Amino acid sequence: MRQMTPAALRTEELINELQSFGARLVDPRAGTESRRGGAGPSDHKAMTVDGMTVMVPVHTAPAFASPYLIEQPSPDGRSRVLRDGLPVGDVSFAPRPKFYDRVTADGIPYSKIAVLHGRDVLATTVLQTCIRYQSRTKTCQFCAIGQSLAAGRTIERKTPAQLAEVAKAAVELDGVKHMVMTTGTPPGRDRGAAILAESAAAVKAAVDLPIQVQCEPPDDDAWFGRMSDAGADALGMHLEAVTEDVRRRIMPSKAQIPVERYITAFQAAVPVFGRGQVSTYILAGLGDTRDEILGTCQRLVDIGVYPFVVPFVPISGTPLESHPPPSSGFMSSILGPLAGMLIAGGLKSVDVKAGCAKCGACSALSTYERGQAAQGAGA
Repeated sequence: MRQMTPAALRTEELINELQSFGARLVDPRAGTESRRGGAGPSDHKAMTVDGMTVMVPVHTAPAFASPYLIEQPSPDGRSRVLRDGLPVGDVSFAPRPKFYDRVTADGIPYSKIAVLHGRDVLATTVLQTCIRYQSRTKTCQFCAIGQSLAAGRTIERKTPAQLAEVAKAAVELDGVKHMVMTTGTPPGRDRGAAILAESAAAVKAAVDLPIQVQCEPPDDDAWFGRMSDAGADALGMHLEAVTEDVRRRIMPSKAQIPVERYITAFQAAVPVFGRGQVSTYILAGLGDTRDEILGTCQRLVDIGVYPFVVPFVPISGTPLESHPPPSSGFMSSILGPLAGMLIAGGLKSVDVKAGCAKCGACSALSTYERGQAAQGAGA
């Protein structure tokens, strides 16, 4: 990031601020289309800051009132970032993927099958329905998995053949480097592992692409081996919140699977996928304290699980749409010590084969991790 003025921010500071406050765009059409609703980083837009591609909220209530404004891109594709009218850095936008212009053999637009996350990650929600989304008294209060389906931006069930076709094209046309497959939770004890296994197998038969699969812990730990044998390179099982009281309040149905079951599932999955190839997504700002999050993270690192901590972003149309995001200071107080834990535990985002931790776009964590690793190398 070139230094614009003495007020310019360090990379990790700028990313933290943009992800906490969001940003207003002079040109909302710049770069890849922003995402509304769905699973994963919704109401965001992908931007590159100092070589790091990050997802920045642009359609949330905090973003509409953000002190950050991103100007019209210049001819070289870069845009100045202003904070309260003063330049503090610049960003560039990922171009629209070429594979978005295609349709499947059965006539479905590729963009309804899978989308680009960050800069080089193909992401899909294999099953766009969830048993935990049936009523607002049971649903995860932050989730918008049904919104994109209701709006016609995706289809309910992506077949293995469709996923293989789109993944192959995304690699060939846009240089996609890895893939994330998540799923709504279906009825049944496998919690979506069976759907993910058959999908991973189809993609791997079509193209050599590292894949992370994401689901709740299945009742039978044998599913970890089955998903790995099918072609999954990495696994995500997402806690979202780390204390039982916050989990019961924020996601009453999913909280029926206690934290301790996640721990035993992690202990079973790490020997299958390897240290650092199993991860969990933790949303900071839902009520867990800094110490509670860091305490859980240390426990996970000791097991060999990469805890990917991201700032909670309120999504329009969900029960938490007015919930404030965490401050950049709160995030920094977590991400700095967590980066030290990861380095000490030998878990590096650059060594993750596929998935959210490798992409890193939803959090400044990898920026802290790389900064501390560089300081250590120079000491």
